[in-house]
Amino acid sequence: MLDILQIMELLPHRYPFLLVDKIVELEPGKRVVGIKNVTMNEPCFQGHFPGFPVMPGVLIIEAMAQVAAILAYESTPNAKEKVTYFMAIDNARFRKPVKPGDTLRMEIETIFSKRGIWSVAAKAYVGETLVTEAELKATLADK
Repeated sequence: MLDILQIMELLPHRYPFLLVDKIVELEPGKRVVGIKNVTMNEPCFQGHFPGFPVMPGVLIIEAMAQVAAILAYESTPNAKEKVTYFMAIDNARFRKPVKPGDTLRMEIETIFSKRGIWSVAAKAYVGETLVTEAELKATLADK
């Protein structure tokens, strides 16, 4: 539904911190599904870990948060006048390592959205395997 150029119109992130490549499903206010193609060319793999590259869990959480931010922006009037700030990460679980060559599919569902505060259930999969999950909270604030 959204390609990388459309994503870059919504998110302020840029290389090397833009961690979503495309949006494949979007139901404003309800859910979104985003894709991140994990490649060996990413700078984190130089040090995490040499000889056994693993995507850092914090970057998986950040990728899920970026997909969640797209849901919030696409569900909010005047979104271009807003910026998203993390408020909380709860119940994070890292179940399997994510490696170069994997395609990370992030599924985000709204728990609640009130007065610019968003709470979402975020899950990341490689294939059909759940690799990471967390509850994320963020606020949309004026720039």
